[in-house]
Amino acid sequence: MHTGDLRTRKAVIIGAGRVGSHAALCLMFQHLVNEIVFLDVNKEAAYAQALDLDDLASSLGDSFRIRVGDYSDCADAHFVILTAGRSRHPGETRLQMLDGTVKVLKNIVGPIRESGFHGILISVSNPADIVTEYLYRNLNLPRGQIFGTGTALDSARLRRVLSEILDVNSRQIQAFCMGEHGDSMFVPTSRIAVEGMALREYLSLRPDIVGRVDYDEVMKRVRESGSTIVSGKGCTEFGIGSVIATLVTAVLHDEKRVIPLSVHLDGEYGESGISVGVPCVIGDDGVESVLEIDLSYEERKAMRSSCSIIRENLAHALGE
Repeated sequence: MHTGDLRTRKAVIIGAGRVGSHAALCLMFQHLVNEIVFLDVNKEAAYAQALDLDDLASSLGDSFRIRVGDYSDCADAHFVILTAGRSRHPGETRLQMLDGTVKVLKNIVGPIRESGFHGILISVSNPADIVTEYLYRNLNLPRGQIFGTGTALDSARLRRVLSEILDVNSRQIQAFCMGEHGDSMFVPTSRIAVEGMALREYLSLRPDIVGRVDYDEVMKRVRESGSTIVSGKGCTEFGIGSVIATLVTAVLHDEKRVIPLSVHLDGEYGESGISVGVPCVIGDDGVESVLEIDLSYEERKAMRSSCSIIRENLAHALGE
């Protein structure tokens, strides 16, 4: 078991900006950890975030420790959550953030590795799939212990959009996104269900909404959700903070929960040597199983296309 002594659940968050601070907030509100350590090149800002969140802990009456530390804190951390890197600019794709993110990663992977960290690393930084694979190749940890949030947030957005169209609570919708956390992401539409009913059957029972589902429009809305938020307020932070808390919960409670995550593939879907968003079983040991579901011809084509884009940009990141 990699989560260690649950009486002292410790998370190191690399990057104390808006995503990192909201990840901390979600972990605190859900009482998932009792120690958070921020690491950031801007120590003054990190200290201010820690102090502000410590005020929150005090007002909640929680026995909690939050502080600024260094990479030696990774040694006994249950989780390292990587949020470092700048926010996406309006109109920018996640892949356009690659060069800046790689520069940040080069200063991070060595100190994490040298700390002796042996817990679960959750990567949030964009471009998500390339960062996850870079970490996997450089940290010498089992693949199940290094994964990215991948298409988990896209999937939450998909369920929200479908909820509005289908006139049903999003918690009753089973649907997920696969592939790149980016423009080449796709939806296995044959897997969409409402409380166990295939979407086609559900629509046959709801003639009042049968003409509403336009998959191209659904995909467009899901893909553009992030850029719409970035254009309006400069970054996304609340949705991804919630996803991080969901993943930490799944590990700590050994939930064996199926979530689409970016993880290194070793032959699944005919792909190797890259990380990409696929449905995974997550529990005590992190990603415990990669689920290789049957895809239609069009979905297999979309998967290959998405993986090709990731592979091409990964080669650039690795200087190949």
